[in-house]
Amino acid sequence: MAKGFYLKKFNMEATDSNFDLEIISLKDDYEGKAVATLIKAKANTGNRKSVLYIHGFVDYFFHPHVAQKFNDNGFDFYALDLRKYGRSLLKHQHACYCKSLDEYYEEISYSIKQINKISGQRVVLIGHSTGGLIVSRYANDGEEKNLVSGLILNSPFLEMNTSKTELDGLKFVHKWLMKLLPQYAIAQKHMPEAYVKSLHKNYNGEWDFNLIWKPLLGFPAYFIWLKSIIYNQDKLKASSDIQVPVLLIHSSKSFLPKKNSTGVDTADIILNVEHMKQIGPKLGSNVTLLEVKDAMHDVFLSKVASRNYAFDKMFEWLKISGL
Repeated sequence: MAKGFYLKKFNMEATDSNFDLEIISLKDDYEGKAVATLIKAKANTGNRKSVLYIHGFVDYFFHPHVAQKFNDNGFDFYALDLRKYGRSLLKHQHACYCKSLDEYYEEISYSIKQINKISGQRVVLIGHSTGGLIVSRYANDGEEKNLVSGLILNSPFLEMNTSKTELDGLKFVHKWLMKLLPQYAIAQKHMPEAYVKSLHKNYNGEWDFNLIWKPLLGFPAYFIWLKSIIYNQDKLKASSDIQVPVLLIHSSKSFLPKKNSTGVDTADIILNVEHMKQIGPKLGSNVTLLEVKDAMHDVFLSKVASRNYAFDKMFEWLKISGL
């Protein structure tokens, strides 16, 4: 199991000079002490609409260009490194580990209340991948959901990337393995190496991020984590009733890469965009789908033409939706 890293007072990034960091002390959990990190753009003014960004699995916030886009377009920008991720990962913890996704509600609720105190307004939640699943569930039953004004979902993890037959088989096998091996890993390394290499500037990408916090092959994924993922996906499919506007941004195509696959930087190679298009419209009564040609799994890290198109359309949607 992958243990965490805790550097001096808290973990830092080179880009953090543009941000203020607040370490949120959380209730102790089954691994002991837990913290989250609320990241606040220094360009925030404190008297305008705000967004709160939630990252995905094997991920953390390293997107200063996204913060700048929001600041330049009249929004204050905040992000969370959830417990056991990125800046919030402590030495005694297992990276990205949780028993239930609603564990993250504590830091999300705290952050929403803090932002609301500063701005006096409700908050737009942005969720990428697993973060998209988390904020979709939060918008249904989170403690401070009434302070959420809208959702932006960046390639949300609404379904396992398998066929229905494979998923049914996975659920059947998982039901029994979960009882026997709840804290054991499904896979020690589960991330396609091609994905992280397509992002990082030391390989084929343009982005600089910490390869300890977001390693090439990811971190272990555990049976008990998978149980919560499937439960929350099924819950959304059965009874989601999000009452605020939702924008779901996704790539124009997806595929599962093989060794030496080409096109990994112009498609979603983590999730199936067809699942997003099928499930997304059922999340609430006001859902808009935005397809971005040649986008990657994290649309905001796509090549410049794709990400700028996504940004332009997103800010148009925010204006039209009154957010």
